Amino acid sequence: MTAVILGATGYTGMVLMRILADHPEIDSIVPVSHSSAGTPVTDVDPGLGSAIAAKLVTTGGRLVAIDDAAPDAADVVFSALPHGASADIAGPLAGRVPIIDLSADFRLADPSLYQTVYGAPHPHPDLLARSVYGLTEWYREDVRTADVIANPGCYPTATLLPLLPFVDVIRFPVIVNALSGISGAGRKETRDLLFNERSENMNAYNPGRAHRHVPEIEQALRIPPGAPQTASVVFTPHLVPVKQGMIVTTVAELSQPLSQQEAADRLATVYADEPFVRLSPRAVPQSRDVRSTNRCDIAVKVLESDSRLMLFSAIDNLYKGAAGQAVQNMNVRLGIPEATGLRIHGEF
Repeated sequence: MTAVILGATGYTGMVLMRILADHPEIDSIVPVSHSSAGTPVTDVDPGLGSAIAAKLVTTGGRLVAIDDAAPDAADVVFSALPHGASADIAGPLAGRVPIIDLSADFRLADPSLYQTVYGAPHPHPDLLARSVYGLTEWYREDVRTADVIANPGCYPTATLLPLLPFVDVIRFPVIVNALSGISGAGRKETRDLLFNERSENMNAYNPGRAHRHVPEIEQALRIPPGAPQTASVVFTPHLVPVKQGMIVTTVAELSQPLSQQEAADRLATVYADEPFVRLSPRAVPQSRDVRSTNRCDIAVKVLESDSRLMLFSAIDNLYKGAAGQAVQNMNVRLGIPEATGLRIHGEF
């Protein structure tokens, strides 16, 4: 099988290269980069091993421009381009080849909401009805036949996986605090992302309802049975001085009694057969446990004294929060066993 990666030199594209280089069902990788076309892949990303050369034969081991990528002939196209650009380039391919979009372009069902959040009209509003939100554990059957799979953001993934099983027993809004590694901001030259700015430094940003992922989270929370259409979050993201990793803590008021055991059993039942969601053996999961894996570790604590629910999750923002989840969706879409090519064991 052949996979085309649009935006192969960003962090997400680089992780996709690594996962697909070891994926037994992918024979050929076509890495696309507008800015570095013609450059040997290993010059741009020296961390790649020499074994990837066998999967880059069709491009001579080099990055190529989109016009030379022949995406129509591929089995799957991954778009790791920025929002706006992603839909412009990948959108016209819909229906001709499965598209897994890692930008925000196909996550929101309402084009007017997209314009409000991202400040520009949606490039292909006609494709939104054909797009499936790729939170695999909740939309697997839709992913199997989708023309466009909208890979969720890292913050929504880590927030939604522990929270969705409880939407029928909590009151909204819920309070979400999230900590992300610096790679979540992408591979760009920005003063605020310099080592001297981020080292020994932590900060909240876009707090409350200002972050662009809030509409994505709220849209997903309003879909399950029993979920109120007014479901909302007060969301505060933080940057912390680590390269990758994400921790999310959510606090919600219970609308009905729920014991600690009942809450744990609910999570265990919902995710019993899921290879990439685990009830953490720790009381509170740690980012190291899931680093460089496609796993989300979750935990729950019920504060019975004041009827509050605390939910905890840990993911690697570049894997389960981006490239790993994209490959998980590819596996489902192409009929490959879902866990193929994806790491499940974290660091020690």
